[in-house]
Amino acid sequence: NLIFMTVLNSLFKDVKSSSRGDITQKGYEKKRSKLLQAYLPHTPGNTHTLFYQAAYGFYCRRIPVTPSSSSSSSSRYQRRRSTGTRDERYRSDVHSEAVQAALERHSERKMAVLLPSKRQSLIGQTSMDTYTPPDSSSGSDAEGSLGRAGGVSVDSWISRALHGSPSTSSSSSSHSNSSANAARLAETNMHSYGSKNACKYSQGSVPVSSRVSAKIQQLVNTLKRPKRRPLREFFVEDFEELLEVQQPDPSLPRPEGAESTPIQGEELNRLKNCPASLEAALLRWGAIAPKAPCLTTTHSNAKQPYTLTYGKLWSKSLKLAYNLLHKLGSKQEPIIHPGDRVALVYPNNDPAAFMVAFYGCLLAEVVPVPIEVPLTKKDAGSQQIGFLLGSCGVGVALTSDACHKGLPKSASGDVMQFKGWPKLLWVLTDSKHLSKPPREWFPLIKDANNDTAYIEYKTCKDGSVLGITVTRMAMLTHCQTLTHTCGYSEAETMVNVLDFKKGIGLWHSVQMSVLNMLHVVSVPYALMKVNPLSWIQKVCQYKAKVACVKSRDLHWALIAYKDQSDTNMSSLRMLLVADGSNPWSISSCDAFLNVFQSMGLRSEVICPCAGSPEALTVAVRSSKPGGRGVLSMTNLSHGVIRVDNGEKLSVLTLQDVGTAMPGAMVCVVKLEGVPQLCKTDEIGEICVSSVATGTSYYGLTGMSKNTFEVCPVACDSGLVSDCVFVRSGLLGFVGPGGMIFISGTLEGLMQVGGRKHNADDIIATALAVEPMKFIYRGRTVVFSVNVLYDERIVLVAEQRPDSTEEESNQWMSRVLQAIDGIHQVGVYCLALVPANTLPKTPLGGIHLSETKQLFLEGALHPCSILMCPHSCITNLPKPRQKQPEVGPASVMVGNLVAGKRMAQASGRDLSHMEDNEQFLFLSEVLQWRAQTTPDHILYTLINSRGAIGSSLTCLQLHKRAEKIATLLYERGQLRDGDHVALVYPPGLDLIAAFYGCLYAGCIPITVRPPHPQNISTTLPTVKMILEVSRSVCVMTTQAISKLLKSRDASVAVDFKSWPPILETDDLPKRRCPLLYKPCDPDSLAYLDFSVSTTGMLAGVKMSHNATSALCRSVKLQCELYPSREVAVCLDPYCGLGFVLWCLCSVYAGQQSVLISPMDLEVNPALWLQSVSQFKVRDTFCSYSVMELCTRSLSSLTDSLKARGMDLTRVRSCVVVAEERPRVALTQSFCKLFKDVGLHPRAVSTAFGCRVNLAVCLQGTSGPDPTTVYVDMRALRHDRVRLVERGSPHSLALMESGKILPGVRIIIANPETKGPIGDSHLGEIWVHSPQNASGYFTVFGEENVRSDHFGARLSFGDTQTVWARTGYLGFLRRTDLTDASGERHDALYVVGALDEVMELRGMKYHPIDIETSIIRAHRNITECAVFTWTNLLVVVVELDGSEQEALDLVPMVTNVVLEEHYLIVGVVVVVDSGVIPINSRGEKQRMHLRDGFLADQLDPIYVAYNM
Repeated sequence: NLIFMTVLNSLFKDVKSSSRGDITQKGYEKKRSKLLQAYLPHTPGNTHTLFYQAAYGFYCRRIPVTPSSSSSSSSRYQRRRSTGTRDERYRSDVHSEAVQAALERHSERKMAVLLPSKRQSLIGQTSMDTYTPPDSSSGSDAEGSLGRAGGVSVDSWISRALHGSPSTSSSSSSHSNSSANAARLAETNMHSYGSKNACKYSQGSVPVSSRVSAKIQQLVNTLKRPKRRPLREFFVEDFEELLEVQQPDPSLPRPEGAESTPIQGEELNRLKNCPASLEAALLRWGAIAPKAPCLTTTHSNAKQPYTLTYGKLWSKSLKLAYNLLHKLGSKQEPIIHPGDRVALVYPNNDPAAFMVAFYGCLLAEVVPVPIEVPLTKKDAGSQQIGFLLGSCGVGVALTSDACHKGLPKSASGDVMQFKGWPKLLWVLTDSKHLSKPPREWFPLIKDANNDTAYIEYKTCKDGSVLGITVTRMAMLTHCQTLTHTCGYSEAETMVNVLDFKKGIGLWHSVQMSVLNMLHVVSVPYALMKVNPLSWIQKVCQYKAKVACVKSRDLHWALIAYKDQSDTNMSSLRMLLVADGSNPWSISSCDAFLNVFQSMGLRSEVICPCAGSPEALTVAVRSSKPGGRGVLSMTNLSHGVIRVDNGEKLSVLTLQDVGTAMPGAMVCVVKLEGVPQLCKTDEIGEICVSSVATGTSYYGLTGMSKNTFEVCPVACDSGLVSDCVFVRSGLLGFVGPGGMIFISGTLEGLMQVGGRKHNADDIIATALAVEPMKFIYRGRTVVFSVNVLYDERIVLVAEQRPDSTEEESNQWMSRVLQAIDGIHQVGVYCLALVPANTLPKTPLGGIHLSETKQLFLEGALHPCSILMCPHSCITNLPKPRQKQPEVGPASVMVGNLVAGKRMAQASGRDLSHMEDNEQFLFLSEVLQWRAQTTPDHILYTLINSRGAIGSSLTCLQLHKRAEKIATLLYERGQLRDGDHVALVYPPGLDLIAAFYGCLYAGCIPITVRPPHPQNISTTLPTVKMILEVSRSVCVMTTQAISKLLKSRDASVAVDFKSWPPILETDDLPKRRCPLLYKPCDPDSLAYLDFSVSTTGMLAGVKMSHNATSALCRSVKLQCELYPSREVAVCLDPYCGLGFVLWCLCSVYAGQQSVLISPMDLEVNPALWLQSVSQFKVRDTFCSYSVMELCTRSLSSLTDSLKARGMDLTRVRSCVVVAEERPRVALTQSFCKLFKDVGLHPRAVSTAFGCRVNLAVCLQGTSGPDPTTVYVDMRALRHDRVRLVERGSPHSLALMESGKILPGVRIIIANPETKGPIGDSHLGEIWVHSPQNASGYFTVFGEENVRSDHFGARLSFGDTQTVWARTGYLGFLRRTDLTDASGERHDALYVVGALDEVMELRGMKYHPIDIETSIIRAHRNITECAVFTWTNLLVVVVELDGSEQEALDLVPMVTNVVLEEHYLIVGVVVVVDSGVIPINSRGEKQRMHLRDGFLADQLDPIYVAYNM
C-alpha cells in the first residue's frame, strides 16, 4: 500500500533529520530497514479494502490513524514550522520523493541550462530597493495558486540531484568544451561593429573572447542531446496543405473495462414540517423564534461580534422588499418590477447585510445577482462582470452604507462608471436609508416554483463570465438534499469561512441555514489573514457541530498552531472541505487530522465534497469511511484509470467525495463528441440529473442546451435515460459502491500532444522544488496557450524579492526537469514576476484568465523568463528532403509540354537616336550642352529650410569641372587612369568634382564622408574604401579636410596614412588647356562602391559605354527632356541614386531639384514641400526617406495641407531600391498623403543591383504596377503559388517597375543554371549594354565572382552572356498591355539570394520573419534576424522601459512558430537605433551579427531558448 509506505517514509525522514550530522548514509539505511521490518507484517483489520484492481484496475483503502502516529506527525509538523515554511498545504511525501527521483535522473544527464544575459540596470530594478511591501492577501483561493510543497528534506536532495551539474553565469560559460568549440570557430579577422569594412563576410568570424558566442555554442551542444521521441503529429508543408493522419499508437493505454452505468442516489424523503419555500421558512422562524441567532459576524478590528436574529432578518428583509417595490421610482412607473434582476454588492466582511438583501429580493420576487465589490477601475475581471450585468439587464445595485463609501467616486461624488458596466442606480440597504412598510402591506409568500430565484456568476477559463440561473424549486430541493445528506437539525451551530456570495458558502450558510434555523458564525477573510486559527477558536467557543472550510484554511491552521491547550474539536460532527474534489487537498486533510486528532477531531468528521455552479452539489461524503486510490498519473493523462505499477515518479492519490445526492442520478460521459457513457476505467465528465441543479446560462440559449440539456447515450447509441443531465465541469469516475472520485476540472485541463494534464498537478510538482527560496507565498499559476496547432504549458510565479537572479534561474531549470520527469511533458514558458504584481481575485488568489491575457498581450512584465520551445514543439513540419535534381533540359521540356512559356522578358529597343546620343562619353555631352545651352539650369540644390541653396547651369558646371581638372593636373600631379576618391557631402561640389575627374581622365569613386558624431566608426570605412579602390588622391571640402585632421579622427585612423588631400574650395583661376578625351567606350568611367546587406563591400566597374546606355534607358523610360523638372531625394554615392543625382541631368538635360536625405532629419517635410513648391511631376526617393516622412508627418497632414502642400501634379514617385518592394510602407505612405493630393497610382518602385544599377523602373507610361499574393509556404520550397488576398500565409508582392529599354531578363535556376518557366521562382539574370563590367578589388579576387557578370545558360540559349543579379524573383505575364500593344511582363523580386536562410531544408527570407515579429508587440520598433550555427537569432529594438524587455521574448517566439514554423534560438532585446541601416534604408544584418557575437550591442536582455 503506497499510502502506508508514505507514512513510513515520513517517519524515516524524521529519523534522518533528527540525527542529521552524526549518522552516515549506511547507518541511515540500516535504521530504515530495521524500522521497515516492524511495519511489513499486515495486521488483519488494520485496513479495510473497499475495492480491488480486478474490476477497475486500481485499489483504494482507508487508513485509520492511530494516536501514536498522530503525535509523531504533530511533532513533525512543528519541526517544519520552525523552518519558516509559509505554504505547504499540498505537500505530499510521495510527490516530494517523486520530484527528487526525477531531478536525480536529470542530473545524471548533466543538462546545462544557459542563464540569460541582463543589462545591469535591469537587474537593479528587480532588487530589494524596488520591492513593494507584500500585502497580507492569501496565497490562493479557488481560482488562485496552489500551496507550495516543500519540506525539510527538499534542500538536501535537491543539492544531491544537481550535484555535478554545470554552473553557468551571465557573463561567461564555465564549460571548457563550449569555450573550445567557440575558439575553434573563432577567427582573428574580426571587424568592429558598425563599420562597413569587410570586403566579404567570413562564416567563422567570431572572436575568441566572445562570451555570447560561447553561450550560443553551449546552447547548440545542449540542443544536440537526444530529446523525447517526437510525436507522430507532423503535417506536410506543401501545396495540398494536408495534415498527416495521426496513426493510433498500439502501446498507449486504453480503457478496457465494461461500459459504466448511471448511479442513482437514495430517495429524497420529504422532511418533516418542511416549509414550502425559503421565504416561508424565514417567516416561520421570524415568527416563532425571533430571538434565535441566525448569523454572528466576527471582525478583525476587535469589534464585538454582531448577531443577526431570525426576527431581525425577517423584519429587515421585509422592509427592504417594500422599498424595492414601492420606493424606487414613482407609483405609476416603479423602477423595479417582480422578476427584474438586481446586483448585490457587499464586501466579504458583511454577511449580515448580504443575507438581508438576498432574502429581501426573494420576498420582493426580484432576482438577486451577487457580485464582488469593485475596488478600483481596473479590477481583474471587472469588465466581464459588467458584461454579465448588462446582459442580465441589471439597472439597480444594492449595497451597504460602509461599502458605498469605499467605492471609487468620480469628481461629482457619484460612484465611478466602471468599464463595461451598465449605468446603475445604487441603493443603500441599511435600515436608516429605508422607509418602514405600512402594517397592511405583506408580501405574497408563494410555494417554490420554477421562477428564477437567483443568478450565480461563474468565471470561465477564457475569462468570460456566465450567469447560472437557479429556480426557486431547485434552490429549495437543493437545501433539502443537503439537509438529508449532511443530517442538519434545528438550532445547530455552523462556522463558515467560505465566501457566502456563491458556491458552497452560499448554499450552506445562507440558504440551507435558514431552512433549518441554524446559527451560522461567519469568519471573514480579513480575520483569517490576521489569525488563521480564528475558525478553530470559534468552533471551540460555540461548540459548533459543522464547519465549512477550504483546504487552505486547514493548512493555515497547521502553520499557526502552537500547542494551544484549550483546543477541543470534539463537538464537530462534520468538517466540510469545500475543495475536497481537488486531489491535492488530501494532504492538507491528512495533515490536519494527524495534528488535531488528539484534540477530539475524528477521522470520519472530515467530509470532502464536490460541486459546481451548474450542477450545484454533486456529492458529499458525510460521516462514512472514505476510499482512496493510488493511480498512475501517466495513464490518467491518457484518460485511463490504472493502479500505480511500481513507478513512483508519477502517481496521484484520489479520495472519494461520497455518493450521488438523494434524488439525483450521476453518470460519466466522454469529454469529446457526443455524450457517450465512459467505460468503468475511463476518466470522463461527471453529469448530474436532479431537480436541484442550475437551469441555464442567462441569455445564452445555445450554450445552455449543450450544458443543461445533455442526453447521454450508450455504445449502441441508445439513450441511457429519459432524464436530462447537467454537465458539472468535474472530471472523474464512479467507483464500486457508487463512490465518486474527482481527478480534476474541465477548466484546469490542458491537452498537450494528445495527453491531458491537470493544471493543479503541474503546480504541485513545481512547488515541490524548493519554493521557499524563490516563490513568494507559493503564488503560482499554470495555464496553456495555443501555439502551432497544440496547447503549450505556461507556468507563472511570483518571485521573492530577496532571491538572486542566478538562484531563480536555477530554480526554473529544476522545475522544468521535475515536470518533465514526472509528467513527461515540457513546459513551454516559465516566467517569474515581481511579488504582488499578478492580478488578484477578490479573495487574494491569482486571477487565472487575467494573467493569461497579460501573457498573451505581452504585458506581464516578468523579471525572469525561460522559454523551452526546442523540447516542447514536436509537431513541426517535416524537414524538406533534397530531391534528385531535375536537369535543365527536362525542366524546359516539361514547361513546353505543360503549355507554359519560359520566363523571359525584355524592354523596348534603343534604336532611336537623338542629338546628344551621338556622343559616347558624358564629358562630351557636358561640353556640348555648355556650348548649345550655356544658361540652362541643370541642378538646383535645396537647403534644409526649403529655399534654393545654389544652382548650376551647363556652362557653370563645365567651367568648374575644368578648374578641378586643372587642380588635379597641377597640384595632384595625376595621370590618366588614376583613381580619385570624392569625399563630399550631398551637393553640387560632388557633381563638379565628378566631371572634373572625367575631364582630367581620372577614375572617380564617390565616398560618403565620415559622420562627425560617430567618426570612430565611420572613418575606418572611408579609409578601407580608399585602400580597396587604390585611390591615389582624395578630393574634398575644407571642412571635411579639417575633420580628417582632427584629434578624434587621428585616434581612429592615423592622418599620415591618408593619400594626398586636395581641397576644392579654392580652385585655380585658369582652366585646363587640354581636356582628356577617352578613346575606348569600354574603358573605365567610374567605380561604384557600396556595402551589401550581407556585409560585403563591393566595387563594380562602370564603363563609359555602360554609363551612357544606362542614362539613355532612364531618359527614355522616364521621358526626360530639358523642359522637365525632376526632384531627387536620394543618397548620391552609389547605385541608381548616384546616376540620378550626377549623371542623368547632364545626359538628358532636365533640371534636377536635389534634396539631401540628411536634411530631412532636421525638416522631415522638406522633400514633399519642394515637390509641391516646384510643381515637380517626377520625383525619386528611397525607402528610408519614405519611412521618415511616414513616421514624422503622420499627424501633420492637416497642417501641411493648410500651408499649401499640393501633390496632385505628381505623375510618378519612384522608390529606388535594391530589395523586395515594401508593400506595407508604400500603402501607408499613399494613404497618409492622399489628403494632400498624392495619387496611389503615382507611387511605384525601381529595382537595381550591383551588376546592373537599374533593371526596372516604372517610368511615365505603361500599365500601373500590379500586386499579387503568393503563398509564403510555397516560397520556402522555391515555388510560386498565387492565392487570393487575405488568404492564410499570403504574402503581398508588388511589381518592381517596368523593364528598362535595352534590358533582357530571364529567370534561371541558380544551381543548374537552366531556364525555368513562367511564374516559377528563380534567380533574375539580366543582359544589357548597361551591365557593369565586373568587380574591382585590391586582393585580386576578380575571378572569384566572375560568374556574376559572364554567366551562360546550361541549356537553351547558351551563347548569350548574362549577369547574375543575385536576387530571387519570378516573371508573370499579365493581361495588361504596354505602349506597344504587347502583353505586359511583370517582374516580382522576392529577395536576395545571399540573404536566404536555409533552415530545416526550407528557405526563408529575413524580411518575412521580421515583418511578422514587428507585428507581434507594440513596443517592437525594428528587428533583424540572422542565423549562426543553425540557430535563428532575433534582435528586436525596444521602444519602452527596460522592464518590458522580457515581454518580447515569448511574443517573438510565438509569432515565428505560428507563421514560419521555426524555433527561435536566441532573442536579443536592444535599444532603439542599434540595428545598423545603410543609406538605402536596408538592414546590415551581417554587421549586426558581428556586433552581437563580439558582445558590442550592449543588449538589455538576451534570452537563450532551450
